[in-house]
Amino acid sequence: MRTIIENATLILPEGILKNGFAVCTDSIISQIGEGPFGKYNDSDMVIDAKGNYVSPGFIDMHTHGAGGHDFMDNTVEAYLGAARTHARYGTTSLVPTTLTSTTEELLNTFTIYEQAKEQNTDGADFLGLHLEGPYFAYNQRGAQDPEYLRNPEPEEYNLILAHGEKHIIRWSMAPELDGALELGRLLRSKGILASLGHTDALYEEVTEAYKNGFTHVTHLYSCMSTITRRNAYRYAGAVEATYMIDDMSVEIIADGIHLPKSLLQYVCKFKSIDNIALCTDSMRAAGMPDGEYILGSRDKGQVVVVEDGVAKLPDRSAFAGSVATADRLVRTMVEVAGISLSDAIKMITRNPARILGVDKTKGSLESGKDADIVIFDSDIAVQTTIVKGKVIYTQNNNLKS
Repeated sequence: MRTIIENATLILPEGILKNGFAVCTDSIISQIGEGPFGKYNDSDMVIDAKGNYVSPGFIDMHTHGAGGHDFMDNTVEAYLGAARTHARYGTTSLVPTTLTSTTEELLNTFTIYEQAKEQNTDGADFLGLHLEGPYFAYNQRGAQDPEYLRNPEPEEYNLILAHGEKHIIRWSMAPELDGALELGRLLRSKGILASLGHTDALYEEVTEAYKNGFTHVTHLYSCMSTITRRNAYRYAGAVEATYMIDDMSVEIIADGIHLPKSLLQYVCKFKSIDNIALCTDSMRAAGMPDGEYILGSRDKGQVVVVEDGVAKLPDRSAFAGSVATADRLVRTMVEVAGISLSDAIKMITRNPARILGVDKTKGSLESGKDADIVIFDSDIAVQTTIVKGKVIYTQNNNLKS
């Protein structure tokens, strides 16, 4: 079966191509070209992009849920519901993310994830799990439940890996904790991305962590040490180390609230565009109206308030998660940070694909790669989302046959 997208403004690795077309054969991109497509078959599904942008599908490498669902609910329904919601906003691949919890909950998560992945036919593709915690610094816990914070112990993390290694694609932790460097080296040997986050590490500790496998930074600036003073002496923190280590990649919550315009522009000025990825870090209220929601599982999570485009703790003392969707991230980077659309798309397609190690099949419009495609207009309003050649969301006004 072929799906042909014509009259498209294609966002390609080498630049933007107007009046282009893309052909998907079954689940793979089979052809990219310029001008009219040519000869159609009776069985072809033709999509008229009407001059709108056609880009690789968005990849969200850090999300906790959407559409009223949180992955910590630990139900297949939650996984599938969140995947469907994110797909409406252009996400074709995502990495379900946990919160600090008991080991028992994590082990149960692997079973639920495996079942959900098998049943996921009409939502964003699951790339693997992101364990966010439970190995975090107490002072940088953010909205993570402090009851479950602890240091990494081989007996525990080896048990977790024994049950979930084939499902885990990344693991975030504070690298300064006792035992974290050993775990970082172990993850690197298994091809799992080790990421530093919720950390009080000093510059020197981060540079040592980088040598031991920690090559990525979880939500830069959020729950992360910066310049501190101890007995009159100043010390650089994790934020400063992020900029000093050129090859260290970062992810940013580009909702325009977690990081204001000035910080978004600062990141883009002092980190290579190739090493910046966008993520939603969204909780269950993404794609939902304002109000009260539960952050984390319904039975053990905490109440948060969603207002002003972000989730907050009830006392408004801190943010408690994002409610962003992927289209909003791109829009913010273009309209607020002032970067080009091509660079913004790169940050949510090619870059996360490379960082996660899935760039051989995802992240760009190229022949031979997965047919993960999104069509959107000049306002970054999503018209159609295609996952592995299957249209899973459309406004129904662009299908010709």
